[in-house]
Amino acid sequence: MAPSQPLSTSTPPASPVVFESALAMQEQAIAWRHAGDDIGLVPTMGALHAGHDSLVSRARRENQRVIVSVFVNPKQFGPHEDFENYPRPFGQDRARLEALGVDAIFHPPVDQIYPPAFKTRVDPGPLGEVLEGKSRPGHFGGVLTVVLKLLNLTQPKRAYFGQKDFQQVVLVRQLVRDLALPVRIVVAPTVREPDGLAMSSRNAYLDPAQRQLAPIVRQAVTEAARAFTEGETDPANLERLTRERLAGAPGVEIDYVAVVDETTLSRPQRAVPGGVLAVAVKLGSTRLIDNVVLGAERL
Repeated sequence: MAPSQPLSTSTPPASPVVFESALAMQEQAIAWRHAGDDIGLVPTMGALHAGHDSLVSRARRENQRVIVSVFVNPKQFGPHEDFENYPRPFGQDRARLEALGVDAIFHPPVDQIYPPAFKTRVDPGPLGEVLEGKSRPGHFGGVLTVVLKLLNLTQPKRAYFGQKDFQQVVLVRQLVRDLALPVRIVVAPTVREPDGLAMSSRNAYLDPAQRQLAPIVRQAVTEAARAFTEGETDPANLERLTRERLAGAPGVEIDYVAVVDETTLSRPQRAVPGGVLAVAVKLGSTRLIDNVVLGAERL
């Protein structure tokens, strides 16, 4: 159970303290901030992997205190998505975070984040209605609502996100900018399996045949990005190259392939360095997303 009083601010705990109470978490975070400690927050839904490790390790280097939230957020799942079956191996996650030296794990039950009288929801605006938002209506409203609440409860100076969920990053930055939140959003590169597949908790859903096929997503965006470095700047042609590569793989259902501006998510007349080629596909019932920053990655 979560302690009712803030921890001492003098030295990091020998092992992370698990907070289930939102109030206790907030009190501890405020105590750390009053003591002059910078807090780094890594928001997660658990089922941690090496991609999360990279975020936690960076937060550990850049802050006196590190909080990792482990909360499967029901408000970002659609009615036919995988909320009930989403993996929740909290014992393994806790051991992993202890080895990484975090100070606190915020692992609240749903009613600590969304009490019975909870009514407020963040509206992401037009940027939440394209790409992932078009395929998953309401998703980003749920994401931004929980991110705003987590930021208020953990009081971080820096919050850490991965490039794989790049549209989420765009919208979280919009949230911070529009609501003047005193936090810096730090984005870390996508961490990949040896065969190039972007690490994701949902990769565990893939059966062996699907897992063998899954790296096609990375291969497709990489080939299009290589064409960009060789001079192809027509977004339609880059998207076509990606679609053709994906279409050659049996069992891959393409949701979207899009070249977009890295800030506005609009389709440019010409692709430029820093633009993003984003992809979403389904393999069986498993949804995979990936992206490449044009002109910015080693290919």
